[in-house]
Amino acid sequence: MPRRRHRDHLPTRPTWRCAACGIAWPCSAAKLRLLAEYRHDRLAMTVYLATLQVEASAQLGEVDPARLTERFLSWARARG
Repeated sequence: MPRRRHRDHLPTRPTWRCAACGIAWPCSAAKLRLLAEYRHDRLAMTVYLATLQVEASAQLGEVDPARLTERFLSWARARG
């Protein structure tokens, strides 16, 4: 039986689409992975995502910066 190739839900540059599912990154699977990976350090995850947002902003110049903030950071904020 052929083995399925596993693809991580990582961003492709310069399109910033998910390498595995093709939707805008971070996709739902990437968000879940990041939340699990950074579960003990939400601040570090936010810094990481903000760094990627700056890179994406330079490559996706036509996208409204507010939309990129929503896409990269708003979901990652700690819930009260």
